[in-house]
Amino acid sequence: MNPTLFSNPKSNLIIILITILWVLPWKIYALWTAAKRGDKIWFVVLAIVNTVGILEIIYVFAVAKKKWSEVKDSFLKLMSSKK
Repeated sequence: MNPTLFSNPKSNLIIILITILWVLPWKIYALWTAAKRGDKIWFVVLAIVNTVGILEIIYVFAVAKKKWSEVKDSFLKLMSSKK
């Protein structure tokens, strides 16, 4: 029997936690941007479809035309306001 990465419950939990930590900020930021822009269809699609952050990143950079500096500033502002 060949042990695989997914056969260990502990590694499964770590993978799930890393995925959540990756997806959650992108999901929140994309939903917030869609709501701010009034993109109702995008908001619903982003809320329902889970693409591990890929669709959210495409929306933020390709559809909403955000620059990396804007995204980074928004995340930094959010993190500094929580202290």
